[in-house]
Amino acid sequence: MTREERFHKIAKELGYSFDGEIKVGGNYSPLIQHQKIIYISGQIPRVRDDVVIQGALGSDISLEVGQVAAKICAMRAVALLLKHLGSLDRVQKVLRITVYVQSSQGFTQQSEVSDGASEVLCAIFGDSGVHSRTSVGVYQLPKNAPVEIDFVVAVD
Repeated sequence: MTREERFHKIAKELGYSFDGEIKVGGNYSPLIQHQKIIYISGQIPRVRDDVVIQGALGSDISLEVGQVAAKICAMRAVALLLKHLGSLDRVQKVLRITVYVQSSQGFTQQSEVSDGASEVLCAIFGDSGVHSRTSVGVYQLPKNAPVEIDFVVAVD
């Protein structure tokens, strides 16, 4: 199975389509390439115009729902890569992700929430999807998103 086929299989399992425009909420670029490194701006669990999961982990939503939100963030990033590169085969390595988790007081499972995104990246890219990662608990995120993730990716 190709990387693109794995991407579409995961999208179907999640029940969302990541085709079409990936909307941004300001005067910035969602993706910048400098030489062979791509930086992807923070992605929230938005599909088309809707933030499909909202709220804080530990009070509004469960760990499992937070992991789904992280998967959607990762899928948005992969969709941006596919649109920019034309083929996911050009991805050499996912180098790093930073995961921000909207956390209620006392919630300490930010790393477990992040596992949702890591799972998607490894499922699509195999060993090339294994990355370094930082998971941070924050008070609030844009649009009341439970998760926001930025990415650094090496390409050919």
